[in-house]
This record gives sequence, C-alpha cells and structure tokens, in this order.
Amino acid sequence: MTTDNTGDEWVEALQRDFGASVLHEQHTHTGMPVLWVTREALTDVLAYLKNLNAPFDLLYDLSAMDERLRGHRQGLPPSDFTVFYQLMSVSRNRDIMLKVALAEDDLNLPTATGVFPAANWYEREVWDMFGIAFSGHPHLARILMPPTWSGHPLRKDYPARATEFDPYTLTVAGEEKEQEALQFVPEDWGMARERDGAEFMFLNLGPNHPSAHGAFRIVLQLDGEEVVDCVPDIGYHHRGAEKMAERQSWHSFIPYTDRIDYTGGVMNNLPYVLAVEKLAGIEVPDRVKTIRVMMAEMFRITSHLLFLGTYLQDLGAMTPVFFTFSDRQRGYKVIEGITGFRMHPAWYRIGGVMQDLPQGWEKLVQEFLDWMPPRLREYERAMMENALVRERTRNVAAFDTAEALAWGVTGPNLRATGCNFDLRKQRPYSGYDNFEFDVPLGDRGDVFDRGQLRIEEMRQSLRIIQQCVDHMPAGDFKADHPLTTPPPRERMLEHIETLITHFLQVSWGPVLKPQESMQMVEATKGINSYYLTSDGNTMSYRTRIRTPSFPHLQQIPSVMRGGFVPDLIAHLGSIDFVMADVDR
Repeated sequence: MTTDNTGDEWVEALQRDFGASVLHEQHTHTGMPVLWVTREALTDVLAYLKNLNAPFDLLYDLSAMDERLRGHRQGLPPSDFTVFYQLMSVSRNRDIMLKVALAEDDLNLPTATGVFPAANWYEREVWDMFGIAFSGHPHLARILMPPTWSGHPLRKDYPARATEFDPYTLTVAGEEKEQEALQFVPEDWGMARERDGAEFMFLNLGPNHPSAHGAFRIVLQLDGEEVVDCVPDIGYHHRGAEKMAERQSWHSFIPYTDRIDYTGGVMNNLPYVLAVEKLAGIEVPDRVKTIRVMMAEMFRITSHLLFLGTYLQDLGAMTPVFFTFSDRQRGYKVIEGITGFRMHPAWYRIGGVMQDLPQGWEKLVQEFLDWMPPRLREYERAMMENALVRERTRNVAAFDTAEALAWGVTGPNLRATGCNFDLRKQRPYSGYDNFEFDVPLGDRGDVFDRGQLRIEEMRQSLRIIQQCVDHMPAGDFKADHPLTTPPPRERMLEHIETLITHFLQVSWGPVLKPQESMQMVEATKGINSYYLTSDGNTMSYRTRIRTPSFPHLQQIPSVMRGGFVPDLIAHLGSIDFVMADVDR
C-alpha cells in the first residue's frame, strides 16, 4: 500500500534536472510520489511539471501542516511547518505531491499564482489558518476567518475547544469595528470606482440572497447590468472541521464528515473511511464494497435532484423544484429504510458499515429504481427541452477544459467541457470496476450542459444501483480486523482478549501506526478527498479535507467578467455548490 510510482520517468527526470533541490522522496500510503523540494526551487518545479508533454495541469490541493508536535518524523527533512502542493495530470491519470519545509521564524514562500491561478484562494487559506505568507500574492488576506480575527486556528498552539477561550463579549465599539471590517473597498481588489467619468455600481449579492445558495456573498462591479468584475466572499459557514478532527478519535470523527457536503450524506463518509482503512491495512469484504457503492449512488441521485430543482428555480421556473423535491423524498425513504436516518446517516464505519441490509431492502430499492427513469425523461421534456430554458442557458457562462483545469474544476463541471475524467472509471475504488456504467459528457461547457449532464448522471447511478440489487454479494457487513468496529457481543462475553479489544475500541478507538494516507472519490459535486496523517495515536494529527466547491467558487470572476447579472444567477445555479463544502 506504499507508493509504487517511484519508477515513473518524470519523477526520475525531475530528480535529475533539479538535483540537490529535490531533498527527499517520502514513502506514504497516498498512492503518489511525495517529494520534498527546496523553497528556492518550488515555483520552477511547479512550472516544470505543468509544462511537461503530458502536463500536471491541475493544482488539486495546496495546504499546510504544523509539524512542531509531531513525534514520528524519522527520515524526513527538519520542518516546523510544511506546505504541500498536490498536482494532478488528467492525461497521465497520475498525481504528485511536493512538500516544502519551513522554519518557525521564517514562514514565507513565493506565490504559485503565476503558475496556477487556482493557488490564490489556497494560499490565502494557508495564511489564514497557519500564518504562512506568500510573497507576490495579489491579495493575501483572510478568507475563512473574519478580517478582524486574531491568531491562526490550525496551529497546534491554538486552542481547539470553546472552553479554552475567555467568554465571548461584543461591545458597541467592537460591533462597529466588525461592521467596518465587512465594508467592501474596491481599491483593495484592484478595482476602479469609475470609468470615463461614469461611476460603477457595487452591488452586494448575499450573504443571504436565495440565489447565492447559502451564506455566500459576492460583490459585483457593475456597468449597467454588465458584470465588469466580481469578488466572491466566503467563510460565513466555517466551523473548523479540520481542527475538530484533531480532537476526535478515528471512529468518532465519522459523523462530522456528513456535514461537509451536507447533501452528500454517506458520500462524505466514503473517502474518510477508505483513507483510514489504508492507514490500518484493512481490506473490507465484497459485500461491504457493494453496499457502500449502492448507498453512495443513492445520495448522488438525491443530491442531483436538489441541484436540478434549484437550478431551474434560479432560471425563474417554480414548478420543477416541487417535482424534484418530491422524488428526493422517495430517495430518502429508501435511505431511511436502510440506515435509519435521512440526510446524515453517518452510516459507514472503519472496516464496514453500521449494520447489515435490513430484510426487504431489495423491494424498497427496486420501487425507486422503477419510479425514477420515466421521471428523468419527464424532467427533460418539461424542462431541459423548454425553449426558455435553452435561451437562458445555451452558451451562457461557458468555459473549456483548459480553463477548468487551470482553476481546479472537477466532477460534472469538468466533464461538461468534454473532458472524460471520472475517478470511478479512471481510478476505481470500493469495487466500482465491477460495475457497468457510462460517463456522460458535455461539449460546450455552458450552463445548459452542466444541468443536462447531471440528469444523465442520475441515469447511470440508477444503472449502478440496479446492479447492486441484482448482484449483492453474500458475506459479512464488516471486516474481521482488530482495528475495525467492535467484535460481536457474543464473542466479547466468551474471550477476555475480545472483551479488552471491545473496551479499547469503544473508549479510545483504534491506534493507527504513524503514516500518511489519502483517498479521493468522485463525490456529488466533484472530487472530494481526505489526506490523513497519523502520529501513532487514537486520533488524527492532521486531517486535510479537499472539497470540490472551494475551487469552483474561486473560478466565478474569470467566467463572469463581461457577462450579465441574470447570467451570473444562472451560473451560480449550474455550479452545484453548498457552502459547508466550501468553508468546512
């Protein structure tokens, strides 16, 4: 389960061409080469990888880790703080991770925005959470925390519990300071207040406007109805999920994952438990894999139904949302019948699922499978083939594959540009290689394609679920492994060793060996992943949650400059984002 990519010619070429600038190759359970490079060579190495014949042209993730309390760092370069860059090559279907070591008294790196424009928000997040500066960044400001915030929350010396803070108070003067900090200053973002003697209008959309889909604010620079420029403002929904992961056992963090993309349910559990299973060396039974796939695809459908209704509502159609929400309730009936819960089952477990499928589950699922296909066709006839919908969506907010990759776009929004990249096909996990299904593609990358493609994806999800019903493997619903869910009660009462294991699993949770692992999945809104670092404890030393919605919102200005306000509303509806997925 350690990385097996060390023989790739581009890794050898990188080590040859940069020599001493490549300090160390780290062996992990991430499934990709992990190279430590010097700060001085960082941007050159990034540019080198981006300009290969089959380039690493997508900056998948950029974040950091406070290493100061990490006990197991044998063989790694000295580092107080480490910044890591994960690059993806769609054409190679490979990833590479670069790491840079920093001393506590010299937390500065050159910006990567000149190589990857998507680095902008990621670098702001690293500055916000860790206090690491990026010289040359166009606007290095807080992004998730309020502009008046003091301290950097993901540092190890920053408190993790509310009880470790003084009681919160807000004076009148303090309130005025907070309100002043929220005022938008165009000059801070390189915007002019007027052109040719005519003043621009600056309009706040959100943070509570229904078209903003949650606690999201976007400030528009307008010339009439033309969007000259805009600045997305996020962080209103930030709850510190990555910080909370440092204080939860490997098991007890599972319910927190449900709340990342809160429309994705168990889809959020999947990358987390798979990453933990890599750390623990657990191989789950085929029945577990199939159950996980079935329930994940159920949530893909319920999430896409929510998208479809609100997408058309943003275009001015009221009726569709009632239809899609009614069908979504049918999906939740199945989910509730199997898991006992609806939106947030937290049903997956390390090594398995919470319980086996209940009696009669096949009939429950089959009723849904029989109901949905004609409904999807009805949606197409009544909605997507509607002349008004086509007028409002065709060639609106369109972008091509190159632009999508430059901004870190994944999932349906990438495939709408015609890029055939779906992790379920390219990097099958949890047994997806055993299923027959197609990958729907668009050809224009516009608002229409992003809507139509998700209807096609629901059809393919129904195909996958039907195969689960027809070919559900026999066997246990969890792995027989000491680091997974507690052993059966009857065995616990017979053997003292099993009783001890049960007690430790319930009270502490498993202790995982020091190592790093990472798992990506094709989630409802794009690629979602968990990058876990274990320091040989009952909880994670560092949990990095990479969500698809974060880069998707960062791309908005590049798509909308020169467009119009109604087109912006249509584009926001077509992205399919939720703010918990952005802010974590």
